[in-house]
Amino acid sequence: MKFLLKFLKWFAIVFAAIIVLMYIFDVDYLLRAVKTIYFKGYTTAFLEDYKEFPNREIKKGTAQPWAIASDYNSVPATQNLQKAHKELKTIAYLIIKNDSIWHESYFDGFDKNSKTNSFSMAKSVVTMALGKAIMEGKIKSLDQKVIDFFPELKGKFAKEVTVGDLSSMASGLNWDEKYYSPFSIVTRAYFDNDLDKVILGLNINEKPGQSFKYLSGATQLLAMCIEKATGEYLSDYVSKNFWQPMGAENEALWQLDEAPDGIEKAYCCIASNARDFARFGKLYLNNGKWNGQQLLDSAFVKKCITPRFEAAPHYGYGWWMHNFLGKHLYYMRGHLGQFVIVIPEDSLIIVRLGHLKGVQTSYDPHSEDLYVYVEEAYEMLGKRKKMQEKRK
Repeated sequence: MKFLLKFLKWFAIVFAAIIVLMYIFDVDYLLRAVKTIYFKGYTTAFLEDYKEFPNREIKKGTAQPWAIASDYNSVPATQNLQKAHKELKTIAYLIIKNDSIWHESYFDGFDKNSKTNSFSMAKSVVTMALGKAIMEGKIKSLDQKVIDFFPELKGKFAKEVTVGDLSSMASGLNWDEKYYSPFSIVTRAYFDNDLDKVILGLNINEKPGQSFKYLSGATQLLAMCIEKATGEYLSDYVSKNFWQPMGAENEALWQLDEAPDGIEKAYCCIASNARDFARFGKLYLNNGKWNGQQLLDSAFVKKCITPRFEAAPHYGYGWWMHNFLGKHLYYMRGHLGQFVIVIPEDSLIIVRLGHLKGVQTSYDPHSEDLYVYVEEAYEMLGKRKKMQEKRK
């Protein structure tokens, strides 16, 4: 008994010392990481981690339900698609054709109303908010300097970086994108309770506007500029200008660094469902127009889905792009294989949400699962066409 008491005493002392040292060396954010992620058996953020953080609601307005195709779910998923769903733990897969849901599958207890983390699909939403702020004259243009909003910004090139540089991933920001390292800046940003301080503590060390370099911190800084320019929380601004007029059927949640007056973790972390995420794809498919209302300037939409740099044809402003199967497509993308894929030529939107993403190679900026979700959707649509022809 004495041994046990002695052990517990020393354990408590060592544990307390570790906590003190974490605060001294400014890594106390790891306490939150351990509590919310690591103790739950994960090594990185996960689909329902929004429940572990404070959130701000993205309020819905009057719902505008999607039309359902007359031959809804008439063609089952191909074997290759079923295999991908199983291996990558898909929880939602949608094919929307001509503004109607044609195929819809859910797995692992999730359904059409289940919320899951968007991860970096939120970056596309932040760029949409930028476009709206420019449209309203609250931000002058893509060329407006970030120091207009944050004169305290640090670094050799702090006076040169623009909001357009932030959106197009050409910021020059001192940042690393190591999701699985507990000591990386992206991990600190995810768990720290003072995100403003984290971002403004970084330097603009490289000349901005020269080349593409994917950095989540750039989107966070962009969101901070938008909030200053509009005088509104980002969630409220997105709700008023997009979520409500687009008729989202469910409210969404945006993770905060702290409650109740914290800022949104804007580079990630909108919690919503496949049907409502798909609305952003429809907005871009219709060049920024929704039910006759121009929510986003069509020229800005085109700018987003046009490469800024010749050496990076896969990225524009907040959106990814590719050419596959002889078709041009653009898409929103998240950390664990979240996709809203738009193929304008065929009035097609594909949404996939899940626990894992496909292999990401060093020579291809697009993960391998992207090809599966698109190719198998066309395989299924081909079977649909044959069925329709037989009925004639």
